[in-house]
Amino acid sequence: MLKDTLSGLAGRPRALDGVLEQAGQIILGKDHEIRLAVACLLADGHLLIEDLPGMGKTTLAHTLARLLGLQFSRIQFTSDLLPADITGVSVFERDKSTFRFLPGPVFAQLVLADEINRATPKTQSALLEAMEEGQVTAEGQTRMLPTPFFVIATQNPAHQIGTFPLPESQLDRFLMRLELGYPERGAERALLAAGGQRARVEQLTPVLGAEQLPDLQREAAATHAAGPLIDYVQALVEATRQNPAFQHGLSPRAGLALLAAARAWAWLAGRDMVLPDDVQAVLPAVARHRLRSAQGGGYAQAEDIAALIRSVAIP
Repeated sequence: MLKDTLSGLAGRPRALDGVLEQAGQIILGKDHEIRLAVACLLADGHLLIEDLPGMGKTTLAHTLARLLGLQFSRIQFTSDLLPADITGVSVFERDKSTFRFLPGPVFAQLVLADEINRATPKTQSALLEAMEEGQVTAEGQTRMLPTPFFVIATQNPAHQIGTFPLPESQLDRFLMRLELGYPERGAERALLAAGGQRARVEQLTPVLGAEQLPDLQREAAATHAAGPLIDYVQALVEATRQNPAFQHGLSPRAGLALLAAARAWAWLAGRDMVLPDDVQAVLPAVARHRLRSAQGGGYAQAEDIAALIRSVAIP
C-alpha cells in the first residue's frame, strides 16, 4: 500500500520530498516556486508560468513530468497552429473504407503548452474544454483524456512582439500563475559552472508513478479546513470585491481554487489541517492573474495583494 511504503508526516509520502529536492537541483534557487507548482498539481489544477524566455519555464515542466512519472507531450504554440493540431484529426483508411482518429498531443498526462500566447485566440480556445472537462470533442465525438491530466502553459510577457493575450475565461482555468524571475547570484553561478541543466533533466528517473497521483490528490483534498479558516478565505475573497485597487473582485470559483490550493500546500508541508499561513502562501499565485489592476488593467500588483492580506484580520 502507498501509505505503508511511502508514509511521511500526516500521511504525506516521503517520495514527495525527493520530487522537491531533485527539482530544486535542476531549477536552482527556486524552491518556493517549485513547491507551488507541485501543490498546484496535487490540487488537480493547471499551471501558467509567465516570464522572459530562457528563465527555466520549459525545464520546470519537463522536470516535473519526469519525476512524477507522467506521460509528457509538448505543443509549441505558433501563430499558424490550428485547433486540430492540438486535439487530433481523422484520416481515411482506404483499405478499410473508414476514418480513424489520430489523437493530438493533448492526449497526454502532462501537456506543456509552450508559449501559449503566441497562438491565435481560436487555437488557444482548443484547450478550454480539455482543461475544464478532461475531454476533447472533435468531429462530433467526445473522447476522454488520460488520468491524471495536467496542462502547464508557458507564456511570454504580453508586451513582447507576436503575442495574443489570453482571455480572462481561459486565465481562470489555471489554478496558479507563477513567475520564476532571475536566479540569485549563487544559483546563477552554479548554473553557469554546470553549463546548463537540459542533460540532467533527461537523466531523471520517476520518484512517483502516475497511478499514485490520484490517491495523493484525494489525500490533499481531504486536509481539514476548520470553519474559521473558511471564514478567512471568504473574507479575503469579499475584500477583493471592495478594494479600489482592483477592477473587479474574485469569483466564487476563485475562492474554491484558493481553498484547494491551501489544502494542497498544507498537506505538502506535512500538516493535516489548513492554517491561515497556508492561504497567504498560495494567495498571490492563485489570485494575481484573476484580478485586474485599476491602474492600467494588467495583472494585480504584488504589493496590492500584500496589502490585501494585511487588511483582512486572521480569525
